Amino acid sequence: MNKVAIAAASAAILAASAWAGHAQDTSMSFFITSQGPGDGANLGGLAGADRQCTILAEAAGVTGKTWRAYLSTSTVDARDRVGNGPWFNAKGVMIAADLAALHSDANAINKQTGLNERGEEVNGRGDQPNRHDILTGSDANGRAVADRTCGDWTNNGEGSAFVGHHDRMGLRDDAPSKSWNSSHPSRGCSQQALRSSGSDGLYYCMIPN
Repeated sequence: MNKVAIAAASAAILAASAWAGHAQDTSMSFFITSQGPGDGANLGGLAGADRQCTILAEAAGVTGKTWRAYLSTSTVDARDRVGNGPWFNAKGVMIAADLAALHSDANAINKQTGLNERGEEVNGRGDQPNRHDILTGSDANGRAVADRTCGDWTNNGEGSAFVGHHDRMGLRDDAPSKSWNSSHPSRGCSQQALRSSGSDGLYYCMIPN
């Protein structure tokens, strides 16, 4: 084998090794919280929401990672908190390759893949209780919806939060009903009000890759 062929073979092996290492990095970087802090949409602000993501992930055995809640506030857009992707669920299924895919029909979020930190399905429409309303405070592009963040996630009383449907199902056959991040406002900010419209104070957690 001549030197050119040897060099080409070596380069191919290195490239394959690099790709294999990259392809194997499918550890969990996306999940829906199995539970919120329990005070409705009062999550303790973004810092409290991020902390809950970390607590749940570490309890599930994923340690040493930085987690961010996919939540918008009056000054921050959810899409700007979660990095550029890719993101994988607890079973290694790719949720989205990048931000563009995440905020398009190319994302893979549905009831079978929108899992919690333990790799379990989250109740959706038709289940008891229904928990498919996931807090986001965001529009379909991941940007804040004005006055729909329950006081920037510090309010458990009056007001409302914009939610998405992780199971991509709603009362109508339209885009909002099938949106994972921007379906409709909640009936209120308390735990009771959230539960009355199919929520339980759950939200998306992602590693800002």
